[in-house]
Amino acid sequence: MELNALSAISPVDGRYRNKTVELAKYFSEFGLIKYRVQVEIEYLIALAETNLEPLKQFPKNAYSDLRNIYNNFTENDALWIKNTEKVTNHDVKAVEYFLKEKMNELGLNEYLEFVHFGLTSQDINNTSIPLSLKEALHDIILPSFEKLIDKLNRLSNEWKDVSMLAKTHGQPASPTRLGKEIQVFEERLIKQIEQLKSIPFSAKFGGATGNLNAHHVAFPHFDWINFSNKFVNETLGLNRSQTTTQIEHYDNLASLFDALKRINNIILDLNRDMWLYVSMEYFKQKLKEGEIGSSAMPHKVNPIDFENSEGNIGIANALYEHLASKLPVSRLQRDLTDSTVLRTIGVPLAHTLISIKSTLTGLDKLLLNESAFADDLEKNWAVVAEAIQTILRREGYPKPYEALKGLTRKNEATTKLSVHEFIDTLAVSDLVKKELKTITPHNYTGIQLVK
Repeated sequence: MELNALSAISPVDGRYRNKTVELAKYFSEFGLIKYRVQVEIEYLIALAETNLEPLKQFPKNAYSDLRNIYNNFTENDALWIKNTEKVTNHDVKAVEYFLKEKMNELGLNEYLEFVHFGLTSQDINNTSIPLSLKEALHDIILPSFEKLIDKLNRLSNEWKDVSMLAKTHGQPASPTRLGKEIQVFEERLIKQIEQLKSIPFSAKFGGATGNLNAHHVAFPHFDWINFSNKFVNETLGLNRSQTTTQIEHYDNLASLFDALKRINNIILDLNRDMWLYVSMEYFKQKLKEGEIGSSAMPHKVNPIDFENSEGNIGIANALYEHLASKLPVSRLQRDLTDSTVLRTIGVPLAHTLISIKSTLTGLDKLLLNESAFADDLEKNWAVVAEAIQTILRREGYPKPYEALKGLTRKNEATTKLSVHEFIDTLAVSDLVKKELKTITPHNYTGIQLVK
């Protein structure tokens, strides 16, 4: 079978391809190869700029031609590299040979051996992968998070005056406002995304065991540490780790995956609350012509988007957890386990992207069922007991909590009538009784927090 959306093993590249295709240029095999080519070319140009003796005559007008190799990188270029890899059995070495071929075409053959000069493959991998991750987060993932935050902000304002019965421990509790409950998720996401943005994209660049051995032995009087810092930090826009083994230690990468996992958990929490609100009939869902909710029950419109998001978050978080715990651990100066694991970092990001889009779709389908909110509040007059007993405390009334406990824990339902009859029995002034009778489940909602 040819690889396509129907034959792909992973649903990321199959069923959900239309939702994840924008990540392909960052995390596909093509994307990884292109980023490797980019780093190798920028490194060669940085070497040429050092004015070291063998590079003094390097033609500066060739820089744009070199950069065009990765700016105009094609699938045929990637296939050339993959076919070469079949012979070399080494992916980064195949990239080196590709660039040497291109340099021959540009008439730069006397500088061929400065491609990949002094480097090990991890100097390329541990810069190209964080660079692709940084750009994917900036271009795709963070804007998707912001889109969800914007949606929550609009809903919190639209619903800021909708009174609703709170449910602590699943039981009726002091009323709240729907808009504020939505704002809770908005605020949580904003704070965690701020933390995500503060994590550096660390990169290793220091030769075979991190000491710049080959660079130093070839040019012992050149400041290779300053060169490497400038190349990684300024040219690539990453953050060079100063003391490493053959590989990046991945501690900041682990922090980033942990941050993404926390953000996902907030979205998961939102999904479950929305699912429950739908089940409580606080929301109806928009109907789409021809769409079927159940193959057996014609009446059903299932909250499938929130369920889909929840399922994809579970997969993403399991992978984030593995990446965060595995990558910082490597035997001695390096083992190869990080290499195969790093190739999967696009997968949890793809599942995260699917989940964000599904949550947004679910939110877009919601139709406010205001009568359900009102009915639920009217059925639960017991929740004003907190308000009444607090005012009685203010008035110095003896054992007000116990008095309200007696009212609200009877077998029969607490109603407006029973609450007002109870208020009439209290030994307080008529003014306080009047104040108590103004309190209802509909208006006992506290301070308006949505501005």
